[in-house]
Amino acid sequence: MARAEARGDARAVLRMTPACNKDAACRAATLSFAGKLKRPGEVEVLRYDPAVQLALTDEIGTGRLAWRAGTGLPVVQCIRVQRSNPLGGGGVTLLAVSRPIKGTAPCP
Repeated sequence: MARAEARGDARAVLRMTPACNKDAACRAATLSFAGKLKRPGEVEVLRYDPAVQLALTDEIGTGRLAWRAGTGLPVVQCIRVQRSNPLGGGGVTLLAVSRPIKGTAPCP
């Protein structure tokens, strides 16, 4: 997802978040910021704070992602995810990504 944003490819971000793509408000919000995050250089994840450390049941939560491209300034975003079937191998579905927030700002 961060690579798509660094390319300025908002439509790719929406393909990675199909639930957001189906919701008009979420889709509009994503289109308004994701294309503006274009940055040159290789994308590096600086930090990811997951929504849930150990899920024993299906859960939806919000984590934080900090990334940068090349030598640019970090981008910090909130990532809404759904964890499913954690005891059976599980899976994580990306539901939505927020516009960039200040580095120490809480996720909504």
